[in-house]
Amino acid sequence: MAEITMEMIKKLRERTAAGFMDCKKALQEAGGDMEKAVDLLRQKGLAIAAKRAGKATTEGVIACYIHANNKLGAMVEVNCETDFVARTEEFQKFAHDIAMHIVAANPICVTREDVPEEVLAKEKEIYAAQARESGKPEHIIEKIVEGKLEKFYKEAVLMEQPFVKNPDLTIQDLLNELMSKTGERIQIRRFVRYQVGEEL
Repeated sequence: MAEITMEMIKKLRERTAAGFMDCKKALQEAGGDMEKAVDLLRQKGLAIAAKRAGKATTEGVIACYIHANNKLGAMVEVNCETDFVARTEEFQKFAHDIAMHIVAANPICVTREDVPEEVLAKEKEIYAAQARESGKPEHIIEKIVEGKLEKFYKEAVLMEQPFVKNPDLTIQDLLNELMSKTGERIQIRRFVRYQVGEEL
């Protein structure tokens, strides 16, 4: 079995934001394989998320981020189960990072289920028209539209976007990690992004 060095643990912590002992355990379990260890930590977060899916998230914070030019800003509501977790530095930093990410990445909604029907219909129409124009046969067009929709979700949906401060992780990965650390269900409930001169 490969020796687990401090350097490896540090690298894994940078990639996943998981705790020291969690990173050490994941690396030991993965036999020193970094990618495997990342997957193990993500699965752990997902398992906790699934286990706590029915829990009410009635506590939390509203975080704001205003960009340095004072022309862009965002407010986000992040919920958790207890006031104790809501007051922790880690939870508040997460909420602030999400507000900052929203300013930078400009998502249109929190989850793919929240994408308005008319927006989806319009995107599908555009992709189908582009495929037809390039002479693709009808039976292929549907597959092309599906592929482009997946790409659209990754660009437009907050939970699926790569985190601006660490593109190796999506916002969903970050959320899973925080749930894994706190042992609570955490939910990004809603957000609003402001840009000077732009209609809401």
